[in-house]
Amino acid sequence: MYLFLITFLLLYGGMHLYAFYKLRELFRPRPGRSWPLILWMMVMTVVPLLVRAAEQLDMEQTALYIAWPGYIWMGFLFIFSSLLFCTDLIRALYRALKYPFSSLVPTVVSQKNGYRCAFALSLAASVYAVTEAGEIRSEHVTVTTAKLRPSISRVRVVQVSDMHIGLLSQERRQKRVLDIIAEARPDILVSTGDLVDGKLNRIYGISEHKGLAALLASVPAPAGKFAVLGNHEVYAGIPQSVAFSSAAGFTVLRNRSITLENGLTITGVDDPAVNQRTRVEPFNEIALLAAAPPDSFQLLLKHRPEVPRESDGRFDLQLSGHVHNGQIFPFNFLVRLKYPIPCGTSKTKQGSRIHVSRGTGTWGPPMRLFAPPEVTIIDIVPN
Repeated sequence: MYLFLITFLLLYGGMHLYAFYKLRELFRPRPGRSWPLILWMMVMTVVPLLVRAAEQLDMEQTALYIAWPGYIWMGFLFIFSSLLFCTDLIRALYRALKYPFSSLVPTVVSQKNGYRCAFALSLAASVYAVTEAGEIRSEHVTVTTAKLRPSISRVRVVQVSDMHIGLLSQERRQKRVLDIIAEARPDILVSTGDLVDGKLNRIYGISEHKGLAALLASVPAPAGKFAVLGNHEVYAGIPQSVAFSSAAGFTVLRNRSITLENGLTITGVDDPAVNQRTRVEPFNEIALLAAAPPDSFQLLLKHRPEVPRESDGRFDLQLSGHVHNGQIFPFNFLVRLKYPIPCGTSKTKQGSRIHVSRGTGTWGPPMRLFAPPEVTIIDIVPN
């Protein structure tokens, strides 16, 4: 925990320091007039920690007031710092080329104008990112198989992932998600982790008779609703997360499989964060998959898009999330270093399929830049 706090403060604080020097260079305030910007950045650096602390103290309204500006600023700062870095990189390359090829390299814009462009583009991109976060798309995937029973012409699975229901969730936005699910008329509804993010007791309630739990529970899925735990369910508290998921109508599959009447076998595994928090050995995923009926279609629900070599080929389709496709460009390039399997549908080395969702909600900044949220509609049909 302390290592995480130190790492977060160093990285996020360093980003603020970098942006501060660039902003000071851009606006050139008079001596002694930089203190409002310094104070703002110092406060914004610790706002994410203050939000979590306020939630733990049941001060949800206070947390809400500071979360909106704090997380919008976080998104803007990441975009701004990325553009500043690109500006500095271009200028460094220009200086490297200028001296040996001074007669061939044209004059480029001044440093100050480059920072002005970065600032203006960051503002525009941030406004667009807030808008894009609300533009929920439905992605359609068709999977063919010889494992469906002859009497079944199609099984429709709808996947939501990384909804992050918590402090900044907007009920209107969540209703739009539920409308898309209802319009798809799923046989099976699945959540591949991070359904819950933060404390819900005062804002939405865990009771099945109120709040978003009731809205989720009202969406029909005749063959069942199934969920697995992601890392944010662990941070929010496993008992609360399981209670909310159950009230929303989901059967939480914690390292177990269930075979449905339509012949599909659904296997769900806990996120590794569960093992780290509870200090127990990870469950044997390979043994769980091997124990499933071999003639049934194997659907694996797993929060992180990882396929161990021993598991590859033991399932027909894996549904995952977690990565958000970076959520805010260009963070997706950093995400791919850790999770190389791309968002969308692809095949593994052993011929299994995996679909990695871009996520249905947002984490941290209520923003998405070139990574629109999705609800995935998967049709499993016979060959």
